[in-house]
Amino acid sequence: MTKRLHAPHWKRRLRAAALPALAATLLAACSTTPLPPWEGPAQNAVVVRSQGAITHRLPPGPAVGLGVTGAADYSPAVAARFPDPGVHYATPGLQPGRQAFSSNEEVRAFLQDAANRASAGVQARVQAIGRSQMGAEMHAVFIAKGAALTPENAQSKPTVLFIGQQHGNEPAAGEALLVVAQQLLSGAWSKALEQVNVIIVPHANPDGTAANQRELANRIDLNRDHLLLRTPEARALALLVRDYQPLVVVDNHEYTVGGRFQQKFQGLQAYDGMLQYAMTPNVAEFVTRAAREWFAQPIFQAWEAQNLRAQWYFTTSADMQDMGLRMGGIRPDTGRNVNGLKNAVSLLIETRGIGIGRTHIQRRVHTHVIAAHKVLEQAAARAGHLKQVQDFVARDAASQACQGRMVIDAAQQPEQREIALLDPRTGVDVVRTLPWQSSLVIRPTLERNRPCGYLLGEMERDAVERLHMLGVTVLRVAEPGSLQVEAYQETARETATRQDVRGAMSAEGEILRIRAQLRPQRVEVPAGAYYVPMGQPLAHLIAAALEPDTQNSYFAHRIQRDLGSLVRVTEQPTALVFEEMD
Repeated sequence: MTKRLHAPHWKRRLRAAALPALAATLLAACSTTPLPPWEGPAQNAVVVRSQGAITHRLPPGPAVGLGVTGAADYSPAVAARFPDPGVHYATPGLQPGRQAFSSNEEVRAFLQDAANRASAGVQARVQAIGRSQMGAEMHAVFIAKGAALTPENAQSKPTVLFIGQQHGNEPAAGEALLVVAQQLLSGAWSKALEQVNVIIVPHANPDGTAANQRELANRIDLNRDHLLLRTPEARALALLVRDYQPLVVVDNHEYTVGGRFQQKFQGLQAYDGMLQYAMTPNVAEFVTRAAREWFAQPIFQAWEAQNLRAQWYFTTSADMQDMGLRMGGIRPDTGRNVNGLKNAVSLLIETRGIGIGRTHIQRRVHTHVIAAHKVLEQAAARAGHLKQVQDFVARDAASQACQGRMVIDAAQQPEQREIALLDPRTGVDVVRTLPWQSSLVIRPTLERNRPCGYLLGEMERDAVERLHMLGVTVLRVAEPGSLQVEAYQETARETATRQDVRGAMSAEGEILRIRAQLRPQRVEVPAGAYYVPMGQPLAHLIAAALEPDTQNSYFAHRIQRDLGSLVRVTEQPTALVFEEMD
């Protein structure tokens, strides 16, 4: 059932001829903003070193079930490869004798106690940013030095947002973020607060965390809902990002140690940590470069300095006949990619943890903590540069309306890659060269001219509301007029199952997949229609939501109901008068 929305409120009337001037005014502050200096040439890849003294190189072979399903069957030889770190972490869920990890109430109490003990000058506020489907509060701590962090003053310094346990069965992420909060509030890390603000959400999926399950209570994967916003948890995170506009977002996860990796490749995961930044079509070039050079490379180096083995994030599908590996997806649905389209440096941090219970929990938490420390260190050191990049890419995205081409859909690049696994019995390295779908290089499969904007019919209020939650500016037509547009002419249609890098997402039901051609025409635009201008910083996020012939579009998911009520505007709408939405 479509959610009934409240009638929109209007601020003022805008004649369309004033829109370019309005955009110029909004961006005037950054019109002379230079890009920061870059140390050395851009690089397409980070060198990831393989550690481990004992190595066997095997050709691809048949999948063999070896019976290692959890901590009870975990080989001592494998365990010996992952000694505890020299530091011991103490959160509620890490106490000796505990079976369960930190509960949602324990998270709230821990954060509040840490906030109460904050160092002089550190302002901390613990509050719920929303409620889960089962009514649990989503707790966050807002940390700043000087004035308390609010939406009104959030832009005074770059804000770094940490999100934990979007997937409820990945506990090291949540426990590590409690450590991060404690270190910032009263530990040695508080110096970073001179340059940055920090927001931490340890349990983004409190229902899944309580049930030790990946998905939300309704079985939707929260980390595939950041564009569609079908769930209260995704909406809460979207509003948090919209209101505080973080320049760095870190999404903390864990990955499977055995499972299908063991069944397919006769080995267990060897890497302590993996990472990936936003890799989806149309992410700004300099956001990508900042993510790679200012954050990914230093995190890899920090892990190596701690003798933590690292690799780009990868997974494998549930298809046992698929003997390949894939990096994290390139669709605009994950937090990593959607926040990248919001022009933030957006990072995914993963540790080896799913399927092994509490085994190596101190090391897993340590791996997250080392990455978080490096993120904060780099964000503080690069605070001014991050603001420069943000201002530049916001202006650049807005300036491209009506010009050039943009990628609508794309595919990963097929390669071969050498990957280390561990023999489940002996613990030695098993190095295999396997098919690898890379997200470091994206192959466009569909491109179109970039429009001036999109028109949506008055009945498409659900789509408009979701765009508004994402931070997109939407105008409503106050007086009718005529416009040159491109309509979508459907040439094929099917119902299909949404796919991600792990395979079919069958729990989410069927989506509409269409193929469409563009048909130029002139239309009379009625009062009450919605105009979504592309002359704004989130232009490419708009395209990800509204171009209908991709699997993540609002049309594919029946949020935008009628293909005939969506057109691409190909001229500046100077004949129209708009009312601006609150």
